[in-house]
Amino acid sequence: MSVEDTPTREAVVPRLQGRFGRDYTYVDSTPSTQRLLPLDAPEGAVAVANDQTEGRGRLGRRWEAPAGTSVLCSVQLRPPVDAARFPELTVVGAEACADAIHTVTGLEPALKHPNDVLIGGRKVAGILGESAEGRVVLGIGINANIPAEELPEGVRIPATSLLIETGEPVDRVELLVELLAALERHYDAWLAAAK
Repeated sequence: MSVEDTPTREAVVPRLQGRFGRDYTYVDSTPSTQRLLPLDAPEGAVAVANDQTEGRGRLGRRWEAPAGTSVLCSVQLRPPVDAARFPELTVVGAEACADAIHTVTGLEPALKHPNDVLIGGRKVAGILGESAEGRVVLGIGINANIPAEELPEGVRIPATSLLIETGEPVDRVELLVELLAALERHYDAWLAAAK
């Protein structure tokens, strides 16, 4: 993979289309991007890593990806709605993820409720929403440029990557920019409908 698609602040922020990601933290490696967002971070704050050593999925499952091959981020949301509605944001995140993948690759992802994004029945992305103290942090992982031999085996849902599905590397910066724009659109629509 080329270094040109490393989602550093300098690479991503100038290309942002909306308000999400203006507060942007990038690290090369972290146990979890969710730990990089402080409680007082503003809505739309984003934490991104090139490598995540303790990535998690639903029900405590591990999320594994070789360094430099995936989009790994967490986004802080502060929805002014009843906390009972917070779990809906996992689906909002999954829909946004599917939209961004379609925009960048032309692929037609499907959603497996509530948090998996599939292509041809194989998992290409996952969303983990965690809420506390009036905020929701959406952790998002997209298998972008993982070659077949490096995908996890023995998982509940077989995995794939955008590289495998399209036959060519995907620009992770472009994918992240589209993801944040799509998430902002879906989130705003969800908020408008929730009021």
